[in-house]
Amino acid sequence: MKYARLAIGLIVIVVAVWIIVGEQMSGASADAVVNAPVVTVRSEVAGTLEMPDRALGSRVSEGEVLATVTDELVDSVRLNDLMMELDFSAAEAARLTADIEATETVRAGLVDRSDVYSQHRLDELRTRLDHARIRLKLLEGGAFPDDADQRLIDGLDDLQNRLPGEPLVDALVLDHARERVEVLEIAVKAGEAGVFLGDGYNDSPNAAQRATELDSVLTGLKNALAEAQARAAAIQGRIDRERVRVNGLRGGKISAPNDGLFWEVLQADGVTVQRGDPILRLVDCDQVMVTLSVTERVYNGLRIGQAATFRLEGQSGTFDGTVIRLAGSGAVTVYDHLAVAPSQKHLERYDVMLQIPGLATDPEVGCLIGQTGRAFFDRRPLDLFRG
Repeated sequence: MKYARLAIGLIVIVVAVWIIVGEQMSGASADAVVNAPVVTVRSEVAGTLEMPDRALGSRVSEGEVLATVTDELVDSVRLNDLMMELDFSAAEAARLTADIEATETVRAGLVDRSDVYSQHRLDELRTRLDHARIRLKLLEGGAFPDDADQRLIDGLDDLQNRLPGEPLVDALVLDHARERVEVLEIAVKAGEAGVFLGDGYNDSPNAAQRATELDSVLTGLKNALAEAQARAAAIQGRIDRERVRVNGLRGGKISAPNDGLFWEVLQADGVTVQRGDPILRLVDCDQVMVTLSVTERVYNGLRIGQAATFRLEGQSGTFDGTVIRLAGSGAVTVYDHLAVAPSQKHLERYDVMLQIPGLATDPEVGCLIGQTGRAFFDRRPLDLFRG
């Protein structure tokens, strides 16, 4: 029993020494701070700044309006010139449209007149042909056709009366009558085809010729109208692009580029800013990281991509992380765009940065910029009992 108690005591002493030495000798950071990049929001145009009051450190959502910049003196001369060109093109298109409508009205009237002329001209030729056939029938000593108009018969009392243009020789009268019937038959067939034969005038009525000329005029007017409309569409496209440019120069709302914290105000409300001037700074809570310093011994044993754990001060839970930067001693410039700058004591050690994905997604931790803790790079004897 005496030896058993002695053995148990020795085992307890060995375990206690192993725990103490393991806890103290494991690689750990001297200090660690929750950090994040700082985003500088700049003015895209020159103008007057309007920025509502907002508490520093307040939450900002991506796309939330932070300020507005307005320039009432933006140069819009080019936009006005383009709008004037568009008005000119619209006026030209309206004029061409009116000319086309007027020309189509005149052409429709001429076509109607041509149709009336053609119909009555055909009636005239058919009537003359009927008379010529009856006269030819009488001259040949035949009987009147059954469908002959009585008025035509009554007008032929004296067959010896010569018509105007008939030959004076009686033997040629019959031949002339036959020729007259054949010529009129040819004229009727041509008229039915739309061509009117005759001496001293063209093969179509003057109204039809004029309507044909107006067809060419209408074609030219329609081509000119299409050109004017295409020109107006091109100018409208240029106006749209110029309006976008002018509206961009006139200014507008400045929105948050990311979720974060309202960190620093660089310009006062109501001042005149120039294009590119910094207005305010935001902490990017989507890229939370941990910056820390370690001793030279621990630093020389670290590698990029090495696993690590981080524990916030006053909490038992730990977060898994990865080493993403080894900046060494005196790393001042690497903190120029981070929210929390290093202390002088920090710079006397060796700088390390950890990526801790769980910090940004943990609802209890959130974006606790500046919160301190410790980072560990080796497994410790009591890790089994830690969160």
